[in-house]
Amino acid sequence: MQDYLPPIDDYRFLMQEVLGFDAAMADLGQEVDSDLAVAVLEEAGKFCAERLAPLNREGDEQGSRLEGGVVTTPPGFADAYRAFVAAGWPALAGDPAHGGQGLPFLLQLWLDEMLSAANLSFGLFPGLTRGAAEAIAAHASEALKAAYLPKLVSGEWTGAMALTESSAGTDLALLKTKAEPAGDGYAVTGQKIFISSGDHDMADNIVHLVLARLPDAPPGVKGISLFLVPKFLPDGARNAMSVGALEKKMGIHAQPTCVMNYDGAIGWLVGEPHRGLAAMFTMMNAERLMVGIQGLGLAGAAYQQASAYAKDRLQGRSADGARGPVPIIDHADVRRMLLTVRAFVEGARALAGWTALQMDRAHGHADAGERAKADALVALLTPVVKAGFTDFGFESAVMAQQVLGGHGYIREWGLEQYVRDARIAQIYEGTNGVQAMDLVGRKLPMAGGAVVEGLFALIAADLAAAGDLAIARQTSEALAALRRVTEALKGAGTDAAGAAAVDYLRCFALVAMGWMWTRMAAAPGDTPLHESKRALAAFYGARMLPQCHALAAAIEAGEGAIMALEAEAF
Repeated sequence: MQDYLPPIDDYRFLMQEVLGFDAAMADLGQEVDSDLAVAVLEEAGKFCAERLAPLNREGDEQGSRLEGGVVTTPPGFADAYRAFVAAGWPALAGDPAHGGQGLPFLLQLWLDEMLSAANLSFGLFPGLTRGAAEAIAAHASEALKAAYLPKLVSGEWTGAMALTESSAGTDLALLKTKAEPAGDGYAVTGQKIFISSGDHDMADNIVHLVLARLPDAPPGVKGISLFLVPKFLPDGARNAMSVGALEKKMGIHAQPTCVMNYDGAIGWLVGEPHRGLAAMFTMMNAERLMVGIQGLGLAGAAYQQASAYAKDRLQGRSADGARGPVPIIDHADVRRMLLTVRAFVEGARALAGWTALQMDRAHGHADAGERAKADALVALLTPVVKAGFTDFGFESAVMAQQVLGGHGYIREWGLEQYVRDARIAQIYEGTNGVQAMDLVGRKLPMAGGAVVEGLFALIAADLAAAGDLAIARQTSEALAALRRVTEALKGAGTDAAGAAAVDYLRCFALVAMGWMWTRMAAAPGDTPLHESKRALAAFYGARMLPQCHALAAAIEAGEGAIMALEAEAF
């Protein structure tokens, strides 16, 4: 296998020539420039490449284990996590008020990409912890913040999110876990499934955020409350919670995905009674962005393996028949697959960076109106990043596997693990169909449609500024199709929205990445990196953006063909 190579040169290019990082930081009053940011990412990349990537395959083969009620992660994971904490990586973008370093979220998101590429199972531990810390910071009492945030922000303790039950997945109104008053807190009783990082041997404490119902709770989602339930109580006693089983999964074997039993476990209310779902969404939205980055990271890692293989593997003859065997990189179909993956990876990386800068703006801009505008853009793009990146990410992993032919199906080459690991990202934190429905049903109507129209206007302005670049023209044509179907979906009924949503989100993602490719292609310079960007932009415009027009035609066909067949006929 090819050693993992962190994409530092690409990060530098994006910050300095595409995203305007230095100007953005100056606007926020941040004393961070692109040189410092690159230095931080270089060190993070070294840790991912040297400490985490070598653990990935063995972690997949060994898996986490449950014996005698104790969960053990694969060899090397606990030591690597302690080193990760000691180096300060969990606190990178954390609030300085709780011990964080306060660096831009852009660095955190690209660290997440490298973590996902090097070792996805490992990356889930700090990612979930960060989401738990954000939910506690936004909704918990001052006492809970003081007791738990410093340890979570540092990574000394880890976090977990406990929503799903056997009868309550996407429809959380069906959950049955109960919480009854007990002393100064509550006794939580019930069972949760699919709980990533639910228990392990990597941290001294694990803080669960658990959705449950109070005795006087109204029915449905309006009766759900959120509770902080630690593995160990403040007095050091073990809480009444245990692991019933570890889920036997298709991928991410090193990540302990637990069935958790809460047998009167003591917890404390986070936020207001019966408003737990709103509080939990703070964590869920953070995780949805992280999951999108998982799709990007795995696609990037898969590309590196497939590209190295294609340049080394000799097979077949040259197109003119004069030479043979030749490296398979000479074959047009292999190039098509590699370019498709790379065009997604580099376009998505740029869009992730732009979104992260909006998050920094939403948290740190001096003007409340600018903060609100940036926050709305992040909300709009969250389902696009989560679902778009994970759909394209899984497709990319499969395509990279195809480049290797039979070797792609064999464990030693690593591609089959990327395919298995990538598949979960389309499912957890809200399936991609749910994300698409969220985009169409909740995000497009925000502010009467002003948020999405504002983004479209921003894209259109950048495309116009790019002049006569082919990628700008092609993206403009795709944007026109996207605008047309956006208008058609206004006020759409449930079936019409459901029939269109997945196609619409894919079209949206393609246009957004076309926007980023236009900005990259417009960057002046004649280095090999600039030349490769322009070549990739040409490929993206010619071979990937045309999907938008077919997707628009499918959306405009309506729901009739989907809803015509009676349920009994399936």
